Parts: sequence; C-alpha cells; structure tokens
Amino acid sequence: MSLEIEVGRFLGGRRETLAIAESLTGGLVASRVTDVPGASAYLLEAVVAYSNAAKVRLLGVREAAIEAHGAVSEQVAREMAEGVRERAGATWGLSTTGIAGPTGATATKPVGLVFVAVAGPGGTAAERHLLGGDRATVKASAAEAALRLLLERLRAA
Repeated sequence: MSLEIEVGRFLGGRRETLAIAESLTGGLVASRVTDVPGASAYLLEAVVAYSNAAKVRLLGVREAAIEAHGAVSEQVAREMAEGVRERAGATWGLSTTGIAGPTGATATKPVGLVFVAVAGPGGTAAERHLLGGDRATVKASAAEAALRLLLERLRAA
C-alpha cells in the first residue's frame, strides 16, 4: 500500500485534516496526496512557496529565520509546516525544503540536502536527509520522505 493511501486512511478515519507547504518538491507531495480518491475530505490546501518572499508572505516564516539559517534548514522547514497548519486551520501541516540541484549548492549545503517537517497536535518534528540522484530523483525522494514522516507521526498520535 502506498504512503499516500495509508496517510489518507488515517486522516479520513479520524476526520483530521492536512495542509501542505512545499518548496523544493514543487507540488509533488500534494500531487501524490490528491492521487487518492476522496482526498478532498482531508486535504485543505497545498502551497508551493518556492521563493523566500513567498515563504514569509504565505506561510509566516520569519525573515530572521531565513537570514540566520537559510531557506534550506530545519528551522525554516518547521516554520513552514507550522505556518501552513495554522493558516489553513488544519490538524496537520507538512513541509519540504531543500536543494534539488544541479545548482544552488554550497560547501555546507550540498545538492540533495532536504528538510521535511510535520506540525501536529503533539508538536513539530523535522528530519534532515541527504539524498542522491538527479534533480527529479531528489524531488521524488523528498516527497517520499515527507509522506513517510507524516505517516510515522499519524501512527504515533
């Protein structure tokens, strides 16, 4: 069974809701969630906030967090998940940020560096991943990591 089907079963069965904030994945997480028939019962909204300005304006990410940690950071992933959850009024918020490549890397932030976060009733959890492959592979693997983290949090709740 796919992650998105399992996530949907948890959310639908509990009558809980989800909002998604994506940067590097560009809508792939939302696409996977909406591939499941009946997703409209639990998915409230999905935002692709690719620029830093969009993260601030649409999700409430603090400019100071971006300046201090960079857009590709655990702190920004957490603020994205918390912001989309709060603004949508959802039970759960899910976010992705990272560097898909082949450009944009630095010495401390290589291509494939990804942060995913889930904000929910029990607080916010985030994970750091270093993913290999080309741009499409990094994006697909990041979407998978985000859905896996959400499912883990749903199971633990």
